[in-house]
Amino acid sequence: MSRLKSIDPAAATGKAKKLLDAVKGKLGMVPNMTRVMASSPAVLESYLNFSGALAGGLLDAKTREKLALLTAQENSCDYCLSAHTAIGKMIGLKAEEIVASRQGKSSDPKTTAALTFATQVLDAKGQINDAELAAVRDAGLTDGEIAEIIAHVALNVFTNYFNIAAGVDIDFPKVSHAEAA
Repeated sequence: MSRLKSIDPAAATGKAKKLLDAVKGKLGMVPNMTRVMASSPAVLESYLNFSGALAGGLLDAKTREKLALLTAQENSCDYCLSAHTAIGKMIGLKAEEIVASRQGKSSDPKTTAALTFATQVLDAKGQINDAELAAVRDAGLTDGEIAEIIAHVALNVFTNYFNIAAGVDIDFPKVSHAEAA
C-alpha cells in the first residue's frame, strides 16, 4: 500500500480532478503513480508538463522508453520498470530490446551511445567530462538530443524516486530490477 495518500479519481475535486481526468483521457486509465502525485496537484501538473514537453521533442518514443527503462533499472525502481516495460511493448519494443535497454545496450550504435551517455549522467550525477560529451557527439547525437537525454534522465529520476519513496503500488505487470536483465 502506498505510503502517501492516493486520490480516487471519482472523488477528486478541483485541480486534482482536472489533471486526473486528463490522464484518463490520454491513457484510458489513471495509473497509481498519478493518483498518488495528485495529493499535490502541483507535483502532478509538473510531471505532466515535463513529460508532455519532452514527448514533443527530438527523441523518438522508442528511444525515450529505452532511456526510461535504463534509468528505472539503474535506480531499482520496480514501478517504473514495470510501467515502461508495458509501455515499451505497446509502442513496439521487442522483449530483447527491453532487456538490452535495461543493460544500456542497443543494436543501433546511436541508441547505444545515448544509453551509455545516460548511464554516465546517472552514475556521475551530472558531472560528465569532456570525453563523454565528445563521444556522444561523435556517435551522431546533436546538442539538442543530448540536452533531451539529460532531461529524460532527470524526469525519470524524479518518477523513480517518487515511486520508491512513496511506495506506490505497481498496477502494471510486475517487473523486478533484481530479475536478470
